[in-house]
Amino acid sequence: MAGMPGADVVVGGDGYHIDLTVVSDAFEGLNRVKRQQLVYGVLADVIRSGALHAVNIRALTAAESRATD
Repeated sequence: MAGMPGADVVVGGDGYHIDLTVVSDAFEGLNRVKRQQLVYGVLADVIRSGALHAVNIRALTAAESRATD
């Protein structure tokens, strides 16, 4: 994901409404709101342009991702 080097991203949805699962150690120690703010910061221009209307974000550290597999 541009703006979050090293992040693993899985994208679903219809292109206008998307579901993102983002796995990054940048989320370590951050609560859910701070994690979403970090992802929204990367997507801000696309959201502002109207090209993307709604985003559902699942933001996990690598350890959390392994635990949910």
